[in-house]
Amino acid sequence: MASKSSIDYEAIPVTALNCSFRKKLGLYLNPTNTVAADWRTVAEMMDFTYLEIKNFEKRDYPFEKVLTEWETRPEATVANLLSILEKAERKDVISDLKEIIDDDCRKYLERQQRKPLQVPVVDSCGPRTQERDGITLYDDPQGLSPETFDAFICYCQSDFQFVHEMIKQLEQTECNLKLCVFDRDVLPGTCVWTITSELIEKRCKRMVVVISDDYLDSDACDFQTKFALSLCPGARSKRLIPVVYKSMKKPFPSILRFLTICDYTRPCTQIWFWKRLAKALSLP
Repeated sequence: MASKSSIDYEAIPVTALNCSFRKKLGLYLNPTNTVAADWRTVAEMMDFTYLEIKNFEKRDYPFEKVLTEWETRPEATVANLLSILEKAERKDVISDLKEIIDDDCRKYLERQQRKPLQVPVVDSCGPRTQERDGITLYDDPQGLSPETFDAFICYCQSDFQFVHEMIKQLEQTECNLKLCVFDRDVLPGTCVWTITSELIEKRCKRMVVVISDDYLDSDACDFQTKFALSLCPGARSKRLIPVVYKSMKKPFPSILRFLTICDYTRPCTQIWFWKRLAKALSLP
């Protein structure tokens, strides 16, 4: 078993920890009929709010969901997870699962060092190329000049009216920005997940996320948000901008709480809303 000094836990994300570890960790923390700190204590130390924790309680295996949400944050390293467990006085968990943790960390480091083979990849949507051609309305048919955008708009259908207002305020004014709105700009007949990934990563400088209660129930929005976050850990490139335009009954998504929000719900700041958002999208 690797010693603590041989593994830099701070450099290893929690996503390196595999299913067997997660299942066993849940067996320690999910039960609530114990005098030891349970998943709720750990969730609170991970900086989840009371409402978020109450929402997790509805699940059969709450800690698995807590860990899945927390691991999208920039501070979600193995070192910080071990620190939280130690502060929660669950050294028994660390001791019993140490061998699995070290084994998962070693495997992660080996995968990182392994040089990937450069081979063609074929998916269900056809051969994968460096950049797909003819996926948006104004793409060059010859693939010489793919259409690019200032921002990809992540939204659900119930929020489309606000997206129309966004188009009006950001495209049809002196702001002169170019937005990628999936229902308007993407050609039919394309593979949704693959094309969405390419647009976010290669064609759009930033992504605006329209947050609402319905957004929280959208699988497509969840995928787009997590994919964009994976491209900018810790939001160092300011790539993702959350926007709230109406009051919410559900808790604000925890994976976005570390980002500055553009809030349209406050009457006293609405006058600056579009100017701030346009400026953020205009940055290099």
